[in-house]
Amino acid sequence: MKIEHIAIWTLNLEKMKNFYLEFFDLKSNEKYYNPKKKFSSYFLKFEKGARIELMHRPDISEFIEKSESKLGITHFAISVGSKERVDSITELIKKNGFRIVGEPRTTGDGYYESVIADPEGNLIEITE
Repeated sequence: MKIEHIAIWTLNLEKMKNFYLEFFDLKSNEKYYNPKKKFSSYFLKFEKGARIELMHRPDISEFIEKSESKLGITHFAISVGSKERVDSITELIKKNGFRIVGEPRTTGDGYYESVIADPEGNLIEITE
């Protein structure tokens, strides 16, 4: 078994797509659009591993505000291959004005990582 993809509801589909493509070496499919539901999405693909699905519909804000569920995924991790890449990608994200939640460090359980927030506040661990 494996994780096939992670889906993220987003308020600004294009901004989120551009963020992930710019910093994480992903490839995107063509935008999918369902006119009946006014739903649009992109699948962003890593060279290996799971994909990220970014999804949008105009009424998503209302759905989120009315939602009873407050528990869920707290973050996801993207492995970039080395400590040097963790450092350089984190620095590039910082220089572009995005929030760094945790500077690069070795955690108590031995991971070298930083934690950043994407444009809509989803937390991403960047790991070696």
